[in-house]
Amino acid sequence: MDDQEALDAYSSTVMRVAQIVLPSVAAVSVRTRQGAGAGSASVITSEGHLLTSAHVVEGAIGLEVAFPDGTVAAASVIGADPLSDLAVLRADVDTPPPLTMGDASKLGVGQLVVALGNPRGFSGSVTAGIVSALGRSLPTRSGRVIDEVIQTDAALNPGNSGGVLADSAGRMVGVNTAVAGVGLGLAVPINATTREIIDTLRASGRVRRAWLGIAGSTVPLGPDVAAKAGSRVGMQVVSVVPESPAAVAGARVGDIVLSLDGVTIADPTALQRHMVEGAIGRRMEMTLWRNGALVDVVVLPQELRVR
Repeated sequence: MDDQEALDAYSSTVMRVAQIVLPSVAAVSVRTRQGAGAGSASVITSEGHLLTSAHVVEGAIGLEVAFPDGTVAAASVIGADPLSDLAVLRADVDTPPPLTMGDASKLGVGQLVVALGNPRGFSGSVTAGIVSALGRSLPTRSGRVIDEVIQTDAALNPGNSGGVLADSAGRMVGVNTAVAGVGLGLAVPINATTREIIDTLRASGRVRRAWLGIAGSTVPLGPDVAAKAGSRVGMQVVSVVPESPAAVAGARVGDIVLSLDGVTIADPTALQRHMVEGAIGRRMEMTLWRNGALVDVVVLPQELRVR
């Protein structure tokens, strides 16, 4: 294949993705008490549900969605989860067909991806690039971290948030959520975890999570404790919220968390993954390394309250 043929194949792929995805990507106009905002959203069900970024609709008192075919309609927020930066809307009219959900866990670095949305008010915009990195972490406004974020060099601008990151087959593999710098875009992945969040938002309007009240950082473990923990790293506690479940259980600053509920904890992200709805109110054993000895404490996670 010569250079021209390669270019034609690349262009054909991007054009095909645009034809598949764009009809189901809406421009979102948002009214809040502070003013107006804009973003993008994509149709995910035949019942008129759309997926967008939670920060796009934060504080919304009025929403309007506009599709490329000229359809304009009011919409409402069914549920929003600031901790994953995902929100589900519902349009008041019949919508274009839903997009096909892909699986971001199957992406590879260097793979072609296409970003579709409505940057700076220009509806139906398409940019293409590659997956620059996988497994990035993105802090949210709440202070919690979104895991497994996709990094891409497909150009993103204000208004792209909530739009679609698609693979070469036109499947949605991410929700564009941030512009981190020139040539650096980030997207919340579509994977088993986020699909569960989306389903929960559709069903109940919110996602319940557990909370222990500790923060930590990853530290290397000495050979002896690493052999006991089955990991070369652990999570050292750097702060404990007074009267939190961790504080009541006896966790202290300086402790190194090795496991929770029998599962190795290598970093704060691993601990966070355990803080799901099913952990609320359930007794869990947490193993710590403290002053050269293993210490077991029992924690009783509470429901995390997001202000």
